[in-house]
Amino acid sequence: MGEFLEQVALHWHGGGKGMWPIALCGIFAIAIMVDRILVLFFQAAIDKDQFVRGLKAHIFNGDLDKAISYTAGQKPTPLTAVVKAGLINVPKGEDEVQAAMDEASLRELPRIEKRTGYLAMIGNVATLVGLLGTIGGLIQCFAAVAGVDASEKARVLSDGIAEAMNCTAFGLIVAIPALVAFSLLQGRTQHMVDDINETSVGVLNLIVANREKMKMPAGE
Repeated sequence: MGEFLEQVALHWHGGGKGMWPIALCGIFAIAIMVDRILVLFFQAAIDKDQFVRGLKAHIFNGDLDKAISYTAGQKPTPLTAVVKAGLINVPKGEDEVQAAMDEASLRELPRIEKRTGYLAMIGNVATLVGLLGTIGGLIQCFAAVAGVDASEKARVLSDGIAEAMNCTAFGLIVAIPALVAFSLLQGRTQHMVDDINETSVGVLNLIVANREKMKMPAGE
């Protein structure tokens, strides 16, 4: 492990100043990946099928109070927030239920969609910064070759090119995981959005089908 770190440090120093913007891209990419993984796979995640099964039992029984209490008792996620908004407005009519769930969706969806897109941008920036660092290193390399003896030119040129290519290598090391993470997290995000849309429609249909036997909360 120590030898590996020494090699990484050696290549890092060989890349010159162009390595610092790449490192900054890497830090931002890691921070976004950790944040999105925590939100999408833990904080905002819920077993949709199990939740809907429990909710259906109360709606089929026509017990709106218990349906609302059941939903409120679940882990707070965008899905449960949207459903709860619809259930609370059941006494006001179907149009109000739909409007409430649409409004809640507009409020909750950004919670699961935000920042993921930055990973694609960071991946592209890291690649371009790596190429820029390589080009800058090659320019310096060829400039240095002009001032040495003919016998030294081959060595200076090969050493300089090897150092310049470190920027491209590290840029790709940052870019590839960032782009892979973007694809995976974007897929997870779309899956959660689809779940919210599907559940919203399903709950609305259940409410419409069982509205006649629905016991409204006291005071409604």
